[in-house]
Formats: sequence, C-alpha cells, structure tokens
Amino acid sequence: MTGKSMTYLFSSAGKAALKTFVHRTTLFAFDLDGTLAPIVADPGKIAIPDDVRNRLIELDRMAPVAIITGRSRKDALLHLGFTPGFLVGNHGAEGLPGREAYETEYVHLCRGWKEQLHMFLENRSTAGIVLEDKGSTLSLHYRSAHNREWTHKEILTAVDRLVPPPRPVSGKFVENLVPMDASHKGDALLCIMQHLGCSRAIFIGDDETDEDVFRLSNDNILGVRVGMSPLSSSRYYLRNQDEIGVLLDRFIETTDKEIPPVMYQ
Repeated sequence: MTGKSMTYLFSSAGKAALKTFVHRTTLFAFDLDGTLAPIVADPGKIAIPDDVRNRLIELDRMAPVAIITGRSRKDALLHLGFTPGFLVGNHGAEGLPGREAYETEYVHLCRGWKEQLHMFLENRSTAGIVLEDKGSTLSLHYRSAHNREWTHKEILTAVDRLVPPPRPVSGKFVENLVPMDASHKGDALLCIMQHLGCSRAIFIGDDETDEDVFRLSNDNILGVRVGMSPLSSSRYYLRNQDEIGVLLDRFIETTDKEIPPVMYQ
C-alpha cells in the first residue's frame, strides 16, 4: 500500500475506523521522536509538550500504552517524564518480555561495530557525523553535515564494511545499525499484544523506522503515520505532529465511555 491510498484519520472514513478500534482493551502504541515530540536539530533537546504528556499519562491509566522508540529505554525515560505500561527501546531490540538475554549480546556486538567505525570514519567530526551509542544499537547522525548527500554515502560505505553486518534502518538524516536477529518495531508491537492479550492495536509513527509496523498488513493493527508520504505503507495519516493532542483526546474520550461505571452499595 502506498501513500496515494492513504486516508486522513480525521476524515469521515478515518473516524469510522477509529470508532471500531478504540476500546479499553486496545493497545495504544506510539513512536517518540516526530510523533509525541517534534523533531529538533539536536536529538538531545526534544521535548514532549506538557499537554501531550498529560494526556498520555491519563490514557495510560485507562488502557494499555506502549512507547516503541529508536532511543534507548534510559534516554527515552528522560524525555517522557513518566513510565508507560511498556517502553521498548532501540527499535525493538531492548525491553521486550522474554528477550532480555539477547540484550547483553547486542551490546557486545555494538561495541565491535563502534571500534570498526572509528577506523572507517576517522574524519567523522569534520564531516558532521555524530556516532550515538545506544547500547543495543548504534546511530550515525548526519543532520549537521555540510554536504548531507556526500556524508550519507560515506556512512553507507563504512556500514557495508562492518563485520558482522548489521541491519541498517534509515531515518531522517540518520542511519541506525541494528543486530540482524533483533526484533524490529513490528515484532515488538506483536510481542506486546500477545503478552497482554490485546486483540487490537493502534500504532502512530512518523518515519522509515516505523514502516516495520505499517508493513505488517495486519487487520488487527491500525497504523497511523504523522505526515503523508507517497512511500509509506500506512493506511491512515495525520497532517502533522500538532494533531497528536487531538488524537489523544479522542482516545481518552472514547475509551472512557467503554469503562463500566463503579457500582456502589
């Protein structure tokens, strides 16, 4: 499915789809950067708007909530300001139930890649490349490079030389290096659904790393992309990140109606 067939989530058709999906047993899952928080030039300075955070906390009290992010869990917690029901980091490689033993192996693997990249990219600082060690994965940022196209090619050349080879996941001016056998975001969402016994899920994301969810083509998962893209496999989209607060309000209002009233004697 391509962006040409994407449906605006707040259209009549989109609202109808939401109505069938939003329930107190639905898993509500979100990416972080570009979804809950606006993208900024310095990834360390992202901030979730207070009104979005407050709505998330309220929704988390009412229904299952998961944050599935490319950041490490530790880093994500600093920016979230609260601990959601589930927090999965490193694109699915960190924080999944039953996969804890693999994380030590991934950290060791990334240390080896880091040593190799220091040799392959000796001039990375002058080229505007920032290597971010996230424990279970690595990220090579090039947003600040003077010549992004040339710098990106240099990064891809270095990545092709890594032993053992990683699974590269492209993002917005970043190449993420993930262990080959690590779970991706789609795997992570399915794992959490199974763990919690949720028959349905809604996932909101904004870039290539979230396409692993959108490409699942699972009728029990409603994928929503922040921003229309002709290359996305997501069926629905929001116009921009500013609409996240409105969407959370709809989740809360609809879920609240599903909660049975407390009976007093």
